[in-house]
Amino acid sequence: MMDPYTSAQDVMRCDLCETAVVQMHCDTCHVNLCKACVGENISTGKSKDHKVVKFQDRQSTPLYPMCKYHNKERCEMFCKQCDIPVCVSCVALNQHLGHELSKILQLLDEKKDMIIKERNELNDTIYPTYQDFASDVQNRMSQLEKEYGDLSTDITKHGEDWHREIDKLVKKLKAEVDEMKNKQLQTLQKHLGEINKTMSDIKEEINSMETVTDTNDLSKLFSVISNVHTYRNLPHKILPSLPKFNPGKIQGEELSKLFGSLSSSSLTSDKHGYSMKTTQKSPEAGSSPPVKQLLDEPETVTTINTGYGYLYSVACLSDEEIWTNGYDKTMKLYSINQGSLLKSITTMSGNISWNIAVTKSGDLVYTDYDDRTVNIVKNEKIEEVIRLKNWRPKGVCSTSSGDLLVIMDSIEVKQTKVVRYSGSTEKQSIQFDDKGKPLYSHSSLYYRYITENKNLDICVSDDRANALVVVNQAGKLRFRYTGQTPAPKNKPFSPRGITADSQSHILTANINNKCVHIINQDGQFLRCIDCGLSYPWGLCTDSNDNLFVAQLRNKQVKKIKYLQ
Repeated sequence: MMDPYTSAQDVMRCDLCETAVVQMHCDTCHVNLCKACVGENISTGKSKDHKVVKFQDRQSTPLYPMCKYHNKERCEMFCKQCDIPVCVSCVALNQHLGHELSKILQLLDEKKDMIIKERNELNDTIYPTYQDFASDVQNRMSQLEKEYGDLSTDITKHGEDWHREIDKLVKKLKAEVDEMKNKQLQTLQKHLGEINKTMSDIKEEINSMETVTDTNDLSKLFSVISNVHTYRNLPHKILPSLPKFNPGKIQGEELSKLFGSLSSSSLTSDKHGYSMKTTQKSPEAGSSPPVKQLLDEPETVTTINTGYGYLYSVACLSDEEIWTNGYDKTMKLYSINQGSLLKSITTMSGNISWNIAVTKSGDLVYTDYDDRTVNIVKNEKIEEVIRLKNWRPKGVCSTSSGDLLVIMDSIEVKQTKVVRYSGSTEKQSIQFDDKGKPLYSHSSLYYRYITENKNLDICVSDDRANALVVVNQAGKLRFRYTGQTPAPKNKPFSPRGITADSQSHILTANINNKCVHIINQDGQFLRCIDCGLSYPWGLCTDSNDNLFVAQLRNKQVKKIKYLQ
């Protein structure tokens, strides 16, 4: 039920007479008054000092705190040493002798400013930061559920493999038992036949002897030749020796070692794992980089011929040298100014490298899709940094913190995710949005490239989805860019290589329209770079924001100036 005195269906009424319209307000008693009731309120004697103001000016009079130690005394002073409000009696009784006292009203605006400042910090910085933390933990929980599921599936599959091998072994042993039995039965059967033949001969000789013994014909008697001496030599007794089954002892610990075991899990707490949201463009810079405007007409500075069958990627080692890779097992380092080949590195497996990047320390990193590895080249020696079991790496980039970001497909090509590594240690996995849906499409036939923007966003070109997928540092989706190409370049958006510049622009090669899109850090299309590009594929930028474009079919890298 609505209050008839304060609802929108009626005007405000006096708190004392409850009939007249409110015109005044006592800031001391916090009551609404009509003019006729002002005197009655003052005469109540509840307070020595009534502050009656116009109703529209209510709460303009400061409401002093009451003293804890002296009844009905207002605290109009503030003791900085004790950090408490004090009244006149407190001061008179020398309870704060020698302490620094200030009028409490002098601290009012200062206190309000501090509260407003802290409220703004909570609202604009701390709360959004904790929102990102919560999103990060949710993503980790979703990823944990999935990865523990994968772990259980692997154990089940390994158990099934063991069962199959045990079934094979049982079948083999039983076949050996049958073979041994049949050989012994055949030997005994042959021996039985020989005994039965001898028994038949003996029987026949007995019959012959019985016939002769009934006659007196001496010639017949002397014609009998006995074989008794032969039959006295009894045959050998054949005793079969059965094999014995010696079952291996099933020792729990030994069986566990043979079958496999789990390494220990852990939950660590890293107080440096999270960082407060900041408006800085770069974590390394104390101030924002100088603003550079886009040129009206981008211009080609130089062109470098690489000689690959197909040219895939380009990565800046410095402002003078670039690494390239293509349809070849070698990765080549070129001089930008001279266009000359400086060095070649052959992949460790002999496979084609899928993508390349350069670390902060100047080492070359490449992904080997077929070998399921990420490798680093240090002093012309290749080291395997990451070996994947059920995933195949595609795009790779080195971050401002020195981590590696790798986008990868599962072996059965049903999942795609981005993983952050510090060395060979997995730090973060990004795969699903807040609703548990995949962030990235999956297919072995499509291309994936990745870069980190200067605002620490993680940007992926997802060719199958015809989109750029951009998430923040915590892995929370910020936006998807699906292309905005002005006519006549209006073929479907098909992104390939991706890079970023000092202005936090995101640049991606659009293979269908043979141009490079530039969008801002929030996904707004800015312009296309054409410059007569032929099948632009890989991209990178140097420290001066020059763009390098690896062109797939003509095997050339173009250096393009597009910022003032």
